[in-house]
Amino acid sequence: MNDLVIVGAGGFARETAAAAALWRVRGFVDDDPALHGTTRSGLPILGSVDTVKGMDAAVVVCVGNPRNYRARQKIVDRLGDVRYASVAHPTAVVGAGSVVGAGSVLLAGTVLTADVEVGAHVAIMPHVVLTHDDKISDYATIASGVRLGGGAVIEDGAYIGAGALIREGVTVGAWSLVGMGSVVLHDVPPGQIWAGNPARKLRDIEEPSS
Repeated sequence: MNDLVIVGAGGFARETAAAAALWRVRGFVDDDPALHGTTRSGLPILGSVDTVKGMDAAVVVCVGNPRNYRARQKIVDRLGDVRYASVAHPTAVVGAGSVVGAGSVLLAGTVLTADVEVGAHVAIMPHVVLTHDDKISDYATIASGVRLGGGAVIEDGAYIGAGALIREGVTVGAWSLVGMGSVVLHDVPPGQIWAGNPARKLRDIEEPSS
């Protein structure tokens, strides 16, 4: 097994640690000094985020939420040239022709059916189904229970809320947010919040997740 260090110590980070059966997880790093020297899910908090630069281990960045879903990109930019791992839970299914980029995470029950492209530093939560020819760009977050029809495109940094359904061929623009349980039948432009059934625009995001 190769060593893995997880950036962050919140729920997503701990879920990733539980999913990393093919890795030897050394622990978490986090910028909250109150956490240093403590444990989460039986693993130590090893220090601040920047300490990973001197470690002989692969790294995966597991931070971000609907209020701050740009955080993952900011940390990757800050860390620079480190070795990133991709983590897939043992129950994740990656179908023929599908690819998963560096730093991305597939949690339990995720299914990529065929020819699905997942970019770098993408967070895919439990029981997501991505069907043929879907494309998930860098830094996107796909929350639990999301279903994408064939040929859907999720652009850089977009956040798809839990249980949302995305119609085949639909594009969700960069850094947009789709609310939980929404049914998206039409393209979502970049930098907007959409929600509802059918989903509609609620407002623009001037500075997504800042």
